[in-house]
Amino acid sequence: MPRLHLVRHGRAAAGWNVDPDPALDDHGQRQAREVSDKLFGLGPLPVLSSPLRRCRETSQPLATRWGVEVSIEPRVAEIPSPEGHTLETRIEWLRSAMAGTWAELVASDGQRYADYRTNLLDALASISTDTVVFSHFIAINVVIGAATSDDRMVVASLDNCSVTTVTSDGRGGFTIVEMGNEADTLIR
Repeated sequence: MPRLHLVRHGRAAAGWNVDPDPALDDHGQRQAREVSDKLFGLGPLPVLSSPLRRCRETSQPLATRWGVEVSIEPRVAEIPSPEGHTLETRIEWLRSAMAGTWAELVASDGQRYADYRTNLLDALASISTDTVVFSHFIAINVVIGAATSDDRMVVASLDNCSVTTVTSDGRGGFTIVEMGNEADTLIR
């Protein structure tokens, strides 16, 4: 069974209510180098990333050291905000959604969130070899929830550049090998 090393991106330079696709700040850049040091001995392995800039930038130090190309996988991107929300209103939506369950979110905001979750899990289940995946807080929580049969949107308060390792049975079943570090993470 392949091991998937799910890395939450480094600290972003701007919040969700300021920039839809921020870069990493200086601290986030340091975190990216540190996670590269932590994972270097595992590879070289394939490296997959969300298309969002903070994940691509977090993946680059490791991919460069391994001499591999980063494959972009849109299905491991951040949860989309609801249609019609502005940068200013989507942070309040996210905070409210994070306090609930996936069933509640789908009931209130629609099928696109069930599809997001299913597509994310399908993307990861289709990986047949050990891989490092650079993704997001909610996306990695989707996998943790699937592995533990927990419907909450937030099962773990994953820190920036934490590494959660899971195995995949290739049919949508995931088992947690090691949880990533947790912290009081500012969702901004």
